[in-house]
Amino acid sequence: MNDGSGEQLSAQERGELAELRQRVHALESGGPPKPARHHPFRSLGSVLLILLAALLSLLSVVAVWANSIVQDTDRYVDTVGPLASDPDVQQAVTNRVTAAVLAQVDVDALVKQLTDAAAQKGVPPQTAKLLNNLDGPIESGLKQLVSSTVERVVTSSAFETVWVNANRRAHTALDKALTGQASGAVKLKDNQVVIDLGPIVAQVKDKLVAAGFSPAAKIPAVHTEFVVFASKDAGKVRSYVRVLQILGGWLPIIALLVAAAGVYVAFNRRHALIGAALAVFLAMLVLGIGLTVARDAYLNHLPPGASQAAAGSVYDALVKFLRAGVRALAAVALFTAAGAFLAGPSRIAVVTRTGCRRSIGALRDVTTSAGLRLGAVGRFVHRFKRWIGVVILVVAAIVLFAWNYPTTAVVVWTAVITLAALAIREFLDDGGAAPTADTDDGGGAAAAH
Repeated sequence: MNDGSGEQLSAQERGELAELRQRVHALESGGPPKPARHHPFRSLGSVLLILLAALLSLLSVVAVWANSIVQDTDRYVDTVGPLASDPDVQQAVTNRVTAAVLAQVDVDALVKQLTDAAAQKGVPPQTAKLLNNLDGPIESGLKQLVSSTVERVVTSSAFETVWVNANRRAHTALDKALTGQASGAVKLKDNQVVIDLGPIVAQVKDKLVAAGFSPAAKIPAVHTEFVVFASKDAGKVRSYVRVLQILGGWLPIIALLVAAAGVYVAFNRRHALIGAALAVFLAMLVLGIGLTVARDAYLNHLPPGASQAAAGSVYDALVKFLRAGVRALAAVALFTAAGAFLAGPSRIAVVTRTGCRRSIGALRDVTTSAGLRLGAVGRFVHRFKRWIGVVILVVAAIVLFAWNYPTTAVVVWTAVITLAALAIREFLDDGGAAPTADTDDGGGAAAAH
């Protein structure tokens, strides 16, 4: 095929010529442009649906998180497991267990045993009197002995194993804690979610006895508690989490359908899609800021004596995957908005598309000059190019929607692979390999002959 002057056109130039002819044909067959008829109620409905979809997307992220914490044992263990090696949590557990052990040791009885033993051996009266004043030093030394023993137990790898296994066994009780039915190792008591540290006390008791501190053998079974979550509004939080748990599997679908309806009823659907994506992004931004504000508010309302450092670590662990979901959905919204913008008629979008098309076309020309023949594959891609693009986007959407807990990395890699697939589609589209009658006018057909 040539342009009538005998000069051969490249595949890229033939593709651009065919595209220009299609645009001219569309303009000529479309007649004079008709003024857009904007109905105010339709536009208002689209805006309201998009705003509702943004709100539902915010609730969806929280619902999926709450649902996963309650129903997914592995997810729960992944959430609380790292707390076993957190220094602030270890220090809080050490202090709590140390206090529980010392409360079971009668220091006065130990001093009396010491003075009685000294009297039996006939020590001088002045020495015996001095022994009676050793309550403070003995208690201090005893506290140091117990504290160091507890610290060794809590910072050992064995404690991490005990912590993870205990939380895995206790996960079924978490649902009861969140629904107000208190039982098991995790329970709701006085608006607190607490874990029984009795097994840790038992380990410390064995360590003290093994170290030669025989009075520790008389320590009874102690059920001391470590507060995981404490708030005067714990009952309300429990109710909200329960509702979100029930709706966890449906809210994302409802939010997606509402957003689709908002885009569908809009006059300019591409603009509506951009608006919906940006609204969801803003909702995720608000939720992220809300989690930070809620952390400060939670720490400021802790009960007296609670460790703020440990409570902050627990809060960060509990919302870790919630933050990951917020970032992932925000990334999806940004990529969607960017894609819808680049598909539009703005100068930046046109320049970007043209640059990418020309670069891929140049690469295709180089490879075809080197002997690559696209043949039937090129003709097939050219014929069904639009549908192939739709399939690529639908597959990407299904991957993200079906992924259990997509992270930002999953979203980014999905976007990269999607762009690569679209680039391959463009590379295989050898539109000028076989001229067709619907893209050639009479002069073009004559030139082809």
